[in-house]
Amino acid sequence: MNILFATSEMYPLIKTGGLADVSAGLPAALGALQQDVRVVLPAYRDVLETVGAVTELGSFWVNGCGGSRRVKVLCADESPLETTVWLLAVDDLFNRPGNPYLNADGEDWWDNGERFGLFSRAVVELAMDRGGLRWQPDVVHCHDWQTGLVPALLSLETPRPRTVFTIHNLSYLGRFPYALFEGLGLPSAWWHYEKLEFYDTLAMLKGGIVFADQVTTVSPSYAEEICQPDHGLGLHGALELCRNEGRLTGIINGMDTAVWNPAKDPYLPFRYSVQRGRVAEKKRNKQALLDQLAGSVASDAVEQPLCGFVGRLVEQKGIDLITAALPQLLESSTACFVFIGTGQSHYEQQLRDLAQRHPRRVFVYIGYSEALAHVLEAGCDLFLMPSRFEPCGLNQMYSLAYGTPPVVHATGGLKDTVVDVTEDSLKTGRATGFVFSDATVEDFLAAAQRALALFARPRSWQQLQKNGMEQDFSWTLSAGRYLDLYRSGGNDGDS
Repeated sequence: MNILFATSEMYPLIKTGGLADVSAGLPAALGALQQDVRVVLPAYRDVLETVGAVTELGSFWVNGCGGSRRVKVLCADESPLETTVWLLAVDDLFNRPGNPYLNADGEDWWDNGERFGLFSRAVVELAMDRGGLRWQPDVVHCHDWQTGLVPALLSLETPRPRTVFTIHNLSYLGRFPYALFEGLGLPSAWWHYEKLEFYDTLAMLKGGIVFADQVTTVSPSYAEEICQPDHGLGLHGALELCRNEGRLTGIINGMDTAVWNPAKDPYLPFRYSVQRGRVAEKKRNKQALLDQLAGSVASDAVEQPLCGFVGRLVEQKGIDLITAALPQLLESSTACFVFIGTGQSHYEQQLRDLAQRHPRRVFVYIGYSEALAHVLEAGCDLFLMPSRFEPCGLNQMYSLAYGTPPVVHATGGLKDTVVDVTEDSLKTGRATGFVFSDATVEDFLAAAQRALALFARPRSWQQLQKNGMEQDFSWTLSAGRYLDLYRSGGNDGDS
């Protein structure tokens, strides 16, 4: 199949979150399945500087927001990527410094609606083979609000490719005033609560939900959750309709097993696999992690269970549950704790205070270090991930791959990727971690205490590690599911 993959970021060219990883991993996996995939991405300044010399493949004009703009289609002369990437240069809309969505002050670019509205129009021109490239997709796969108008605009074309729209995080709707709706020249009938209007604003993400032939989310449980009022953020009605029409599917994200592999990880002082070094080398990585964070202060901590956290220090990630439970965990066990992250200042200060009061048992790194994150996954015995909601999550997969059983809240992708420890699941070899039902301090504390109790049973613990490391979270399985959806789902292109 010919597949056009429309996205606003792609690792390693530009990344602000997990979308960039998906935009690299999924097209590469589809390519390995002998599909012809082209990724289309805005030509941000950072991307152009990264790829170096480019060739202009074609150009065309798009209308909207008060005039016509010329769009140039660029391709890097040399690229380290496995997938063909087309960069869309639209006058001055994307050739700006820094973050794709935010200015130097950390505020949204004032014209984000125009930028990604016109990007969506440009993607449609490519999809209809009006860009002079002599290539047309069978399916256009769009991602998040930045490309939400693509399925809507393609619905006006006859014949057309099929459309798939993936919601990575429903929290970002791409909301803009009515003036942008008018400026983009969208059909007046679309200003309706069943179309693009959302509480007197234009919601670009809603365009993907309403008009795409198929809508996906990044885990089966998240697909169910967003159809409920508590998680649907006002769009649960549209999403429930989508589900009832057979258009909503949850497909778990894959992980990059070339980057996150303890047997090959260049960041690890000591490498290991499920077959070799799983016990001894993990302990040596634990010592290296403690040496780096605490030096001689923590010389005896290597013999104690070590619990780790990597992520944003915000309530969505459940950091408040951890800090509230920590005093009791410190009192009732010999466990030590490592935190890597940045976020709300009061949580940063709480962790600093805990580390100061317990210098031999709580170790904190405020900030982010890719290298340190890898060593933490390898060196810790337990990984703490009590997120209140998590569309997919990747750290729990990394933890399983590194033999570090996670403690997770039963939500979204966490629920779909971690099997709770029970006597039965341990006996049958299905258990991979510790899952708790309610996002409360009491439930999190009980799960952490269950984990520490099992850690005291070495044979059972080592079996649990082995179970996790044998899980397959590569992109191959997920890419196959997407390919089935491309082939079987949705519109036949005739309307």
